[in-house]
Formats: sequence, C-alpha cells, structure tokens
Amino acid sequence: MHWINQISRTKILLILLAVVISSAFLVSSQTLVRDLSEQERTNMSIWAEAMRTLNHADENTDLSLVLKVINSNSSIPVIVLDAYGNVQTSRNLSLKSNSAQDSITEIKLQAEKMKQNGHMIRIDLDVTKTETHDNFIEICYDDSILLKRLAAYPYVQLAVVCVFFLVVLMALLSSKKAEQNKVWVGLSKETAHQLGTPISSLMAWVQILKENYPQDDLIPEMDKDVKRLEMIAERFSKVGSVPELKEEDLTRIVRSVEEYMSVRISSKIVLHTEMPSGPCPVCLCAPLFEWVVENLCKNAVDAIDREGEIRIQITDAEATYYIDVSDTGKGIPKKDFKAVFRPGFTTKKRGWGLGLSLAKRIVEEYHKGKIYVRKSELGQGTTFRIELKKY
Repeated sequence: MHWINQISRTKILLILLAVVISSAFLVSSQTLVRDLSEQERTNMSIWAEAMRTLNHADENTDLSLVLKVINSNSSIPVIVLDAYGNVQTSRNLSLKSNSAQDSITEIKLQAEKMKQNGHMIRIDLDVTKTETHDNFIEICYDDSILLKRLAAYPYVQLAVVCVFFLVVLMALLSSKKAEQNKVWVGLSKETAHQLGTPISSLMAWVQILKENYPQDDLIPEMDKDVKRLEMIAERFSKVGSVPELKEEDLTRIVRSVEEYMSVRISSKIVLHTEMPSGPCPVCLCAPLFEWVVENLCKNAVDAIDREGEIRIQITDAEATYYIDVSDTGKGIPKKDFKAVFRPGFTTKKRGWGLGLSLAKRIVEEYHKGKIYVRKSELGQGTTFRIELKKY
C-alpha cells in the first residue's frame, strides 16, 4: 500500500504544480493587460488634449500635429458627446443598426456603458466662462479589440491546454488499462494451462479408482471435485477471449450454484433462491456466468460473520432479467460502491481483489449487461444486482 500512497502524493504534487504555473501565467497576463490598458488611457488623454486644442484653435494655430494625433487613433473605440449628451463624433465603433436614428441611439447606449466602466474624459472648452457649466465635451472610450482579445487569450490558451491534457490522460489511461488487461489475460490463460496437466492426471486416477472400487461412495464425490477443477480451468481459459454465447436457462445456472454452495458453507448460513416457476432463457456463456454468481455468493459468505442469510432472486421483467444476490453481512460503505469493482480493491485479509473486477468484465463486456451494488447498509447487509437483457 506504500507505493499506492506514494503515487497519490505524486499526483497531488503535480496537480498543485499545475495550479501554481497556471496561476502565475494568469497573473502575468493580467498584469500585461493592465499595463496596456493604462497605456491606452494615456493615449486617450493625449487624444482628448488634441480635441481641446482643435476646439480652441484660431487662424494662427498649426493644426497639422493636432490632426495627426486625432487621425492616428484607428483601434480604440471613442465617442464624443456635448454637454447635453448629443453625439458630436465617433470612431472605431461596431454598430448593428442600419438606420441613422437607430445608430444614434445605439451609440448613446455604448457611450453610457463606457461611462459606467469609468472610461470617460471630460474637457472644458472655455475655462474663462465661469458663469456657465455647459461648455464642455465628454470623450467616452472603450478597450481596443486587440486588448480585449489579449485579455481573453490566456483563458482560451488554458482551455486548449486542459483539453489537450485530458486527451493525453485518456490515452494514457486507455493504454494502461489495455496493458493491465493483457497481464490479467496472460495470467488467466497460463493458470488454465498449468492446471490442465494435473487435472488430466486426476481424471485418469479417478477412472482407475472407479474400476477398482466401484462400490466406494467417496469416489463419485472426488469425481465431482475433479470436474469442478476442470470447469474452473475452462473459465480461466475463456478470460480474454470472446466467449460463445448460447441459449441457457438462467434458473438452471442459479440452481447449479445453489447446489454447489449449499454443501460448502456453514450450516449457520442459510442459502435461499427465489426464481420464476418457468424457464428464463437468455444468451450467455454458462461457465463464466455461473462463476460470476458463485463469486458473489462467496463474497457474501465472507461478509457474514458467523450466521446469516444469503438470497439469490431472479426477477423476470419486461425486457430484462434481474439477478439479486443479497446477504445479511457487514455491508459496504456508500463511498466504496464503485471502488469494489476496481482491480486490487479488497477489504479482506486474504485475496487479490480481482473477483468483482473479473465479474464486472464478464457481465458488462461479454454479456452486455450491468452489475452494481444495488443497496448496502453497514451492519445490515448488501445486495448486488446483475441486469441481463432478453433477446
């Protein structure tokens, strides 16, 4: 478990490092945007002074520099209003209206919005006239399109990086999962191969014992266990391969599990089955699916401390068969409902934590069904549900 904790700490550190780098990038970008915004405000102050000079010009004033400053503004949206709010002139605006009257209204609305944002410079036209307060103009301006794009660019860039990161992460997880699948498949097939030779020898020895001791009652039981080993080896050999699905009776498979488990569990644990009276035909691989139900029953036995009850129930719905395996054991915390199907997850002192992971793969990938924890309460018990579609 130490290496798992080490990996978790590494992930947290990497996430924190990514957050710090992103924050630093955003802060530096916003600082640059703020500096450019101040520069545009300075440029507008110069532009406003040029407008003041233009309004105070006489026949002796050289307007070449003034006009050059005024005409140099080709990017900053600006609106000039008189003291009564009438539009005197405007530059670099993007208008949606076509008619002149609508355009004036739209320009006034934009000017009001610029004022609310604090982008307004007031110029007194005649400072000598103290008796009136209406001899001024208001220059309203907005950030240039370039500045707005620059302000949004860091967020767009971060979004692109996040999407790229997610794509890479999904590819890595997919690759890791495929590699894990190859390991489990290889392990399963090698186990089946290694079991094949001793099982064949045991079958031969059982046959010899039958011929020499035909009246012995223990030999048929030995034969059943050897055949059981043969079925287990067959199950392992099918992992990783696309199994052949045949029409099987679901009730027959559950009865087979019931017969096998009932003589191998404690007498203090009661095993019940509730099934429809008629057959429940469904396409499946009998050896693999029987192992899934058997595995759920074994987990239920492990969850029961001393005495309790295990119930297997088949419900025949309109288009689906529901198989519920319930126990009166210790229960599962709600936070672990999905984690129990993760390879390596186990709460038992023994075991590899692969049973439910393989069961999920068999049900969902091979039989296109669903398996999940339907309900569970600590100290009350757990119910696993399998859903299988009909034809």
